[in-house]
Amino acid sequence: MEALNSHNVAVMFFSLAVLLGVARALGELAQRLRQPSVLGELLAGVILGPTILGRIAPTLNETLFPLHGVNAIALDSIATLAIGLFLLVAGMEVDLSTAWKQGKTGGKIGLSSIAFPFVVAILAAFIFPEALGRQPDSDPLVFALFFAIAISISALPIIAKTLIDMGLYRSDLGMVVISAAILNDVIGWVIFAVILGFLSGTGGAGMEIVMTIALTLIFIGGMLTFGRYLIHKMLPFVQAYTRWPAGELSFAMILGLLGAAFTEWIGIHAILGAFIVGVAIGDSSHLRERSRVIIGDFVSFIFAPVFFASIGLKVDFFAHFDAGLVLVVLLMACVCKLVGGTLGARWGGMSRQESIAVGFAMLSVGAMGIIVGMIALNAGIIDERLFVALIVMAMVTSMISGPSMRLVLHKEKKWKLRDVLSSKLFIRSLHANTRRQVIHEMAAAVGETGDLDTTVLELAVRAREEIMSTGIGNGVALPHARIAGLKEVWVVVGISSHGIDFDAPDGKPANLIFLILTPEDDPGAQLDIAAEITRRFRDQDTVDAALRTEHFTDFLALMRAGVQ
Repeated sequence: MEALNSHNVAVMFFSLAVLLGVARALGELAQRLRQPSVLGELLAGVILGPTILGRIAPTLNETLFPLHGVNAIALDSIATLAIGLFLLVAGMEVDLSTAWKQGKTGGKIGLSSIAFPFVVAILAAFIFPEALGRQPDSDPLVFALFFAIAISISALPIIAKTLIDMGLYRSDLGMVVISAAILNDVIGWVIFAVILGFLSGTGGAGMEIVMTIALTLIFIGGMLTFGRYLIHKMLPFVQAYTRWPAGELSFAMILGLLGAAFTEWIGIHAILGAFIVGVAIGDSSHLRERSRVIIGDFVSFIFAPVFFASIGLKVDFFAHFDAGLVLVVLLMACVCKLVGGTLGARWGGMSRQESIAVGFAMLSVGAMGIIVGMIALNAGIIDERLFVALIVMAMVTSMISGPSMRLVLHKEKKWKLRDVLSSKLFIRSLHANTRRQVIHEMAAAVGETGDLDTTVLELAVRAREEIMSTGIGNGVALPHARIAGLKEVWVVVGISSHGIDFDAPDGKPANLIFLILTPEDDPGAQLDIAAEITRRFRDQDTVDAALRTEHFTDFLALMRAGVQ
């Protein structure tokens, strides 16, 4: 049996160090340029692979990143583990409770944003298979399904990151987009599982295909019902009797690996099992936001860069770049996903401006499209030309999604925080000790000042808080609600010396709390104010300066000075 000798081990560790180092460096650079880190990580593979290093120093490229032999197998094994863990984390971002509580609007957008591009892409794949890059010996149906999923699926992690950067993640618009992306992801990966069932059974009897698909659907259904219930009950035990965060990290990783092993065993790719297990874990209310962030960072900063960089090691992007095919795939994805998301938002009752913004938010294909394309390439379903086109499409859609949203949401009238602050709604020392109490105390201040029904305000904010907590980190929280019949914008500023738990991503209690109440028919007010607060208080020094203010005049002066 061929095994790694001392030389192979040395090369493996050195090549991994080079790959991870370059991927992380370029990933950080991409983020500084306000682009997804996966863009830089993929570029690292292009530089170190046959596209650039293979042309400049082919011997070095072959030594460090061979395509055959034990070192190639070792690198592929590590990349497979990496993508499994990445899909586990992607699944943990899928909060089914959030999608369910968001109601019909998110569901309509999620359904429309995948159905419209899926139908158009599958028709194009059947009508022009050779022009789109189908391999001559691949099944036309499997090719069409793979192509349709690669075009129609959305990248939940990148969508979430875009909304966070814009300060809209925990806004009402952000929650609609997230719930739609969650539904898009779940539908996409279930369809993907069925496709993989066809693929695994192409060389066997029809019954084998039926059995594989049946086992897959049973696994998905079981994990998202009984399995999700068991995980929810087990998490408090893990938190009580293991050290944090090691206990929760190990618990998630073990379950993810078991899920991946099971789906691989039944004939479906391991990534589907890891993703579904991630969904089941992430949906538990016992999983702290801080734990979710730590697990995500562990995978995103170590394993994900290795996987995405390894993609560029497999294909010569210059040799297989077909400008015409790239343009066709890119235009198809942009038009279909934009139209699908916009129509879904209009169907859900959103305004024209918000609907177009949602369409651009759902545009991002990102890592998910890359993963689908890579599996199709490895299975011999598509050729290198289409694979390169899918990579370019996935990256371009992720790059233009955020800037396009900003452009669409730009309005002549822009709400400013300093214009809606009031001395009557500045509470220097909150008495509340819990999230519910602080919402009551701050809503009561609005009710008294504006002669409004405090109970209505409080219930609306609490209902919104149940969908997703509004702690944004750095000791800041933004509980908010859009109120039917409200005539003006109300913002209450409260300071808590002991801090209130708003389940922030960094685990810190909130000492600076903004209660934002806006008219239901003016969504722009909430978006503007929430984004401004998120931007202003991203820096800890600004938060500390706000906490040191003794009077409303001091706080207003800080806001008008624009201290960052």
